[in-house]
Amino acid sequence: MLENTSTEDILNKANMFIKQMEDTILNPNQIGENEELKVGVDLGTSNIVITVLDKNNVPVAGEVYPASVVKDGIVVEYLKAVTIVRELKGKLEKTLNRTLENAATAIPPGISKGNVKVIQNVVEAADFSVTNVIDEPTAASEVLQIQDGAVVDVGGGTTGISILKNGKVVYSADEPTGGHHLSLVVSGSLGIEYEEAEKFKVDPDNYNTVFPLVRPVIEKMADIVLRHVQGYDVETIYLVGGTCCLKDIEQVFQKYTGIKTIKPYNPLLVTPIGIAMNSVR
Repeated sequence: MLENTSTEDILNKANMFIKQMEDTILNPNQIGENEELKVGVDLGTSNIVITVLDKNNVPVAGEVYPASVVKDGIVVEYLKAVTIVRELKGKLEKTLNRTLENAATAIPPGISKGNVKVIQNVVEAADFSVTNVIDEPTAASEVLQIQDGAVVDVGGGTTGISILKNGKVVYSADEPTGGHHLSLVVSGSLGIEYEEAEKFKVDPDNYNTVFPLVRPVIEKMADIVLRHVQGYDVETIYLVGGTCCLKDIEQVFQKYTGIKTIKPYNPLLVTPIGIAMNSVR
């Protein structure tokens, strides 16, 4: 139960925004040829996502492509990453019948300056001009209208924690354990190949088999968060990232940490939308 109506209203508004973005990925909106657009490129551990908004932050189009070119915030397959981003860019340009020139991108918590530059280089090598590099928690917090609390981004390889006070990130950390580890557990438990486990894990029909297997890993993620929020008086945890699409993950976090935990609609799209919102400085 949310603390008050205003918090619930804010979350409902954010969920509608995310749903609108999801809808435009399937059915892009028509736009004028001279209309200003805002583009975000998210190089995730399990997915590369490009989002396109108009100047008023109304979703226009988007693309999601499963890829493992980034590991723990480090681009491990540079050329493949560039190729995928360029192909998605071309697909969006064909859909929108116009060139996309500028884009923002984002970095996870705790990344080194050298790796920040590599991520920027990927986007630029795909023929974008990078207008902004924002940290992922700030991007997510703007979509969810968060002023205070912990944004927890559970990606493919890591669990990232960022604590916000008055809308600013005051602490951040990133530790191994993410969706990749869930797949490893499913693979080992069921005796199937990793790639098959990846597909098996995300199929809703397999939820009753998968969830009991991966619950200990989710509790480990929650323990990581609990350790890092100590001393920061965090009242609410907000879950984002593709791994958080797993049904009931927020309940495990809340029970383990004792902190109210909120999962928005389609957590995978939260950060990519926020990146696009910040593409024009």
